[in-house]
Amino acid sequence: MATLHHIAIIPGDGIGAEVVSEGVKCLKTLSEISGDIRFEFKYFPWGSEYCLQNGKMMPEDGLEVLKNFDAIYLGAVGDPRLPDDVTLHGLLLPIKFGFDLYAGLRPVFLFPGVESPLARISEGEIDIVVIRENTEGEYSNIGGVVGVEERELALQSGLFTRKGIERIIAFAFEYAVARGRKKVTSVTKSNAQRYGMVLWDKIFKEVAAGYPEIRTESKLIDAACMDVIRSPKGYDVIVASNLFADILSDLTAAATGGMGLAPGASFNPKDRTYPGFFDPVHGSAPDIAGKGLANPIAAILTVRMMLDYLGEGEAGELLYQAVGKNLAEKKVRTIDLGGRSQTHEVGDDIVRILRSFS
Repeated sequence: MATLHHIAIIPGDGIGAEVVSEGVKCLKTLSEISGDIRFEFKYFPWGSEYCLQNGKMMPEDGLEVLKNFDAIYLGAVGDPRLPDDVTLHGLLLPIKFGFDLYAGLRPVFLFPGVESPLARISEGEIDIVVIRENTEGEYSNIGGVVGVEERELALQSGLFTRKGIERIIAFAFEYAVARGRKKVTSVTKSNAQRYGMVLWDKIFKEVAAGYPEIRTESKLIDAACMDVIRSPKGYDVIVASNLFADILSDLTAAATGGMGLAPGASFNPKDRTYPGFFDPVHGSAPDIAGKGLANPIAAILTVRMMLDYLGEGEAGELLYQAVGKNLAEKKVRTIDLGGRSQTHEVGDDIVRILRSFS
């Protein structure tokens, strides 16, 4: 009997609906050609438009509605009519924090057929996984604004706990061991942030001692950003706080073809009580929304990560190979990669390749 997976889909804002539809198209194709996997999709119209009409990004019982699904697939969030902090704190963070999806996984790879903007870097030479602490750190909503005019004052605090730091660093090492990776780099700013980041550095050394087979290093965020551009081949697995991993995942994506190729996943590696959350790293790109210009590959590679999470690794690998073949052929690609194809045409080509494998 085929395994049935229940997927909650939140297309979100801007290009979200366009790229998500191509990911769903790939899931349906994989279901057809395998015969062993089935997907049941339920769509939720939450996001900025919903907020403009209802005063909130999702309903009060949104988490209660989502908790019974196997996975959540989101397109993008962000709208120029709303402040970015409203969209982030109204949808993405409540899901990650509410379901304790503490591990953020953002891999980048320089595929054959894709040119890096960095000089003297060839295909396959950049293969980095950024692991992001998702549920505390700098994105904790701790602080406030008081006073008016020249006496106005804002206080913003980061939250760093031993539990939160220890479990994300341990996950980074466990991921490295399981995937045959050789090095884990910790990124902080402990020379300036003397409490949370110093605690992070201390715990990184403690956890690293349990994995003598893995090489380690600690970098300050400014030095890490410089080195990722100067010598990206020196990085393998990077583990960092909520903010710094967010920055580094965008930077590493830029070095490997852009945000249109950058997938993302958030989940709890130790507890599957709640669904994993899967969304590409890119934003809603309102300037190109509805024009068919968006690259759907980040959203499709995000589907691959969702399949791995659901225990459908074979289907995920097939999809990964199809994306690789599309990129290597250099025939059907969107404008960000130098092509002229529409969003749906890239999805159609990947479906074509998937069917050719069967």
